[in-house]
Amino acid sequence: MFAPPRRSSLALSTAIALVFGTCGLCCAETPTPAGSEGLEFFEKRIRPILVAHCYECHSADRKKQEGGLFLDSRSALLKGGDSGPAIIPGDPEKSLLITAVRHADKDLKMPPEQKLSATQLDDLTAWVKQGAPDPRLATSAGTVDSRPKSGMTLEEGRKFWAFQPVQDRPVPAVTDQSWPLTPIDNFILNRLELAGVAAAPRADKRTLLRRVTFDLTGLPPTPNDLAEFLADDSPQAFEKVIDRLLSSPHYGERWGRHWLDVVRYADTCGNASDYPVPQAHRYRDWVISAFNRNLPYDQFVREQIAGDLLGGESEEIKFERIKATGYLAIARRFGGDRVGEHHLTIEDTIDNVGRAFLGSTISCARCHDHKFDPFTSHDYYGLYGIFSSTRYPFPGAEVGRQQVDFVPLMTPAAIDELLKPHREKVAAAEAEVNRLQAVEAEAKKLPDSDEKKTQLEAAAKALKEARQKHQAVQKEAPPIADAYAVAEAKPENAKIHLRGDPKRLGDEVPRHFPAILGGQELPPENATSGRLQLAEWLSSPQNPLTARVMVNRIWQQHFGKGIVQTPNDFGRQGKPPTHPELLDYLAARFVESGWSIKAMHKQILLSRTWQLTSEEVATSARLDPNNELFWKFTRRRLDAEALRDSILFVSGQLDETPAGAHPFPPAASWGFTQHNPFNAVYETRRRSVYLMQQRLRKNPYLAIFDGADPSSSTAVRLPSTTPLQALFLMNDSFAHDSAAKLAALAIASQAEEPKRIEFLYQTTLTRAPNSEEVSECSDFLQKYRAALAAKGAPPPQVEPEAWSALARVLLSGNEFAFVD
Repeated sequence: MFAPPRRSSLALSTAIALVFGTCGLCCAETPTPAGSEGLEFFEKRIRPILVAHCYECHSADRKKQEGGLFLDSRSALLKGGDSGPAIIPGDPEKSLLITAVRHADKDLKMPPEQKLSATQLDDLTAWVKQGAPDPRLATSAGTVDSRPKSGMTLEEGRKFWAFQPVQDRPVPAVTDQSWPLTPIDNFILNRLELAGVAAAPRADKRTLLRRVTFDLTGLPPTPNDLAEFLADDSPQAFEKVIDRLLSSPHYGERWGRHWLDVVRYADTCGNASDYPVPQAHRYRDWVISAFNRNLPYDQFVREQIAGDLLGGESEEIKFERIKATGYLAIARRFGGDRVGEHHLTIEDTIDNVGRAFLGSTISCARCHDHKFDPFTSHDYYGLYGIFSSTRYPFPGAEVGRQQVDFVPLMTPAAIDELLKPHREKVAAAEAEVNRLQAVEAEAKKLPDSDEKKTQLEAAAKALKEARQKHQAVQKEAPPIADAYAVAEAKPENAKIHLRGDPKRLGDEVPRHFPAILGGQELPPENATSGRLQLAEWLSSPQNPLTARVMVNRIWQQHFGKGIVQTPNDFGRQGKPPTHPELLDYLAARFVESGWSIKAMHKQILLSRTWQLTSEEVATSARLDPNNELFWKFTRRRLDAEALRDSILFVSGQLDETPAGAHPFPPAASWGFTQHNPFNAVYETRRRSVYLMQQRLRKNPYLAIFDGADPSSSTAVRLPSTTPLQALFLMNDSFAHDSAAKLAALAIASQAEEPKRIEFLYQTTLTRAPNSEEVSECSDFLQKYRAALAAKGAPPPQVEPEAWSALARVLLSGNEFAFVD
């Protein structure tokens, strides 16, 4: 799939520009990440490095600074010390700090005793390249505000919208009572009428079918789907389409991928050598299954946090719930050995739990009280104790390659039964070794003679072979199915890490939930980690955030942006809801429906608001240019997975079976290091949700088309526009092979040229071409055939290559790449 690009002909590229316009992937604007992301990167990745490795010699707490250098404020970094500024924002190669931590200069090494890890070096380099975002402010010469207070008191927090109980809002009245199709429309139209903004008209059936099919399955509709929908004039026609798509296994693959973005799913562990985790797919597959089964969202939350503690009516259910705790297990690993930097893995867990389920940046309270939201370090380490009382599996590392503490998916009795024949073979091999050792011992007792020598040589040879067989038999143990999952460990409270440094401990903190959200403590006699209680608290209808956050995520995926446009941050640094009453109304309906995600889909999809066209209304565009009031549908580009899956689907190549495990090399061959980390891309024609997800080296295709970052929660994908994207669709072997297969389908389907053109349009764009488009395509084919003949192409190749070129044009166009 990623062979060197083929050189496209000038004739073809010119024809594409003239006939169909520029490539659809060159039309979108590239959003700029918010500044808060840089500050979060500093708090999560950079401040802990500075605290642990730099402040001892270069902070205001020291009476005398080494080299006159302070590193505990941004202004001090820019000022530098005796050797000049420590950093040049945006230019790591010219920054003395980066030179020093790389130990690139023998006279300038920081820390002097031990070089930082490769991950830490990468993080520091990336931070400086970003411009070194840093919230720390010097309070006076030589001092720094290194212990910031909470930016929001508990009392203030209780008045903040996100921490108030969900209120079941009444449906507002509207002037145009004929417009709403569902209560959602009343909330939207009420705001539109107050603002004097006119809504766009309702989209036609073809547009709605294509939109809903991509929304729910990530695949295009077929010509048959369109014909059946157009032929159904009943009032329930669209609802029947929705029900059909929600029952498709492709629904779980599409919406499971959305969730995997949020929880930073990966098939590798993320440590310095990025060891592969073959069992990680069990969690991925559990997520897909959960969406397809419409597992109630509160149970979806509970099983991921404490599935191993929930038990089950059967062994099968029990093991499925164990797989769900893969959510905790996939937290990123750090360092190069088993112990590593485990506190960072716990930090990564707390960070994702906060973002994914609560829309909160709780991990910002690791080194100090949260600067903006009512979360304290006391809250952070109350949660830390819960996860430090949890046993995480060890996936392997440069030092210590063997997997440890994976959770069996078999009962002890089943394991005994499975291993019984193997144990018998081992015992027999061991008995043979013992017998031959006895034979050798008896031979040694014989008086010296040629016969003794012969017997000893024979006994030694037989014993050597028996020992080799014994060792070989031991390695033949049948594999025991296991999961990358968590289990209970010794329960313990955590001590505050002063400034986030695990080597500088403060007061012990009882395991508890954040004060702003109840603050319940585990009783002192509690002999568990507290994960079960945490799961129940997260999934409680009384929790003000859980339902709001998930409803907002569902809305976001249907409309391109959420009611809260910062889905992972409902705090003061995030954006407030554009329609707070609607958000609460939907959250209340979500809980009322039994936390049914599929029911929430139907509420949204059956609304007129979702069914509006993406066409501009001039007056509305002037009054609300960013469509904050949802007066139209926002046109969107297909994401990486939907684009690849659609190309495979329309060209008849998509393997629609679930994928299971990746074909990793045998574990016995693993010897990955920080200088030679694991790296692999496995060819597949299955859906893109099953593509390899590596943490240190991103999948090449997903990297080109803005796939999610497996190392951090991706709440919103920010589409970029680069020449590489267009070049991939024009020149990569995947694009060429897919176009050739699509062309072959067209040639086989019809004998007449206009009918073949119609086939291509119906298959790729879910519509028939107009007469002008048929004429343009015929002209394109004629010129392309002539160009091939002039180049001396063999006659049998001319027709397939001409149709393949036309297919490639359609696959690269705006209409294929965007959803209206």
